[in-house]
Amino acid sequence: MLLHSINNSLNELKDLLVQLSNVEYSKPCISLSNSTIGEHTRHIIEMFQCLVLNYDSGIVNYDNRERNHQIQTDTSFAISQIEFIQNVLEKENKKLQLQQIVDAEELRIETNYFRELLYNLEHCIHHQALIKVGVIQNCSITLNENFGVARSTIEYRNQCVQ
Repeated sequence: MLLHSINNSLNELKDLLVQLSNVEYSKPCISLSNSTIGEHTRHIIEMFQCLVLNYDSGIVNYDNRERNHQIQTDTSFAISQIEFIQNVLEKENKKLQLQQIVDAEELRIETNYFRELLYNLEHCIHHQALIKVGVIQNCSITLNENFGVARSTIEYRNQCVQ
């Protein structure tokens, strides 16, 4: 179920990217503090990449991402990176260490692969909500009404309708 939800969110993102020109994708949005749809998309992609590429080592540090400029400027390349992620996400759950430097102190927190997948899904939805703001203000594109909406909110809305 978790992988299904992740793939739904990533497919929504791909559906958006095929509608955007590279100019629209790279255009700064005032309402997003001059960040771009591409920068938010890159952030989503690189967080998932960081998790899957560090699965074998067992140590995940989201601060040590590549920050590939091409992902934030080229929609076709971004789509290819999303498809790569979708093809490698299915892995066994295992213990991981989450590493981060906070106020010059290294922290290592025990976690697991499924927990980090869930974190990345929620993180993805959060950034999709920000992307939605940029799309609404800068583009004439139609988005799915659930783009950038948490799965729990979608379920709640569905219950209210019944």
